[in-house]
Amino acid sequence: MKSILAYGDSNTWGLIPGSNPHQRYSIEKRWTGILQRKLKDVQIVEEGLCGRTTVFEDALRPERRGVATLPLILESHKPLDGAILMLGTNDCKTIYGASEYTIGKGIELCLIELEKYLPAERILLISPILLGDTVWKPTKDPEFGIHSVEVCGKLKTVYQEIAKRRGNAFLAAEDYVKANDADEEHMDEAGHEILADVIAKHINIW
Repeated sequence: MKSILAYGDSNTWGLIPGSNPHQRYSIEKRWTGILQRKLKDVQIVEEGLCGRTTVFEDALRPERRGVATLPLILESHKPLDGAILMLGTNDCKTIYGASEYTIGKGIELCLIELEKYLPAERILLISPILLGDTVWKPTKDPEFGIHSVEVCGKLKTVYQEIAKRRGNAFLAAEDYVKANDADEEHMDEAGHEILADVIAKHINIW
């Protein structure tokens, strides 16, 4: 049986939009679980974490730097036959002040770690869904700002160029799925189903 790592943030963890305190979709409803069911002979190694960034340290929630924890996870789950990488949303938070290009450098550092264990073409880089235009409101997620929305909207172009240059597979989640209106940040059940279906088509060629 093949083993594929799914490495991401709260949209990989399966956070239910608007839930407070945060609640999680069951494995049957998360895109990782749905993907597991669709592929059958593939084990999806689920590694989603709320607040995970590419390289930025969250002073309020430690151990969220994706590039720092990735080596341990890769060692723990080797050998792997492939990986899915979907990070970048949390990097758009105002506290980091990062541009789309800086976030791109962060995602590339994660790719470098993955490529120590996998050929580039066996890594699927996914640019995240778009943040909603008013995600920054106090009733939603004020850790983001108007600039966050603008930066998130530019990640697709940056990630696509990186994947092309490095030889990674690529898809843009925003082309298929949007954030639920409840928090303008996370996918609903329908979104998880759609994303799993799109990813399955990429994985099937590995």
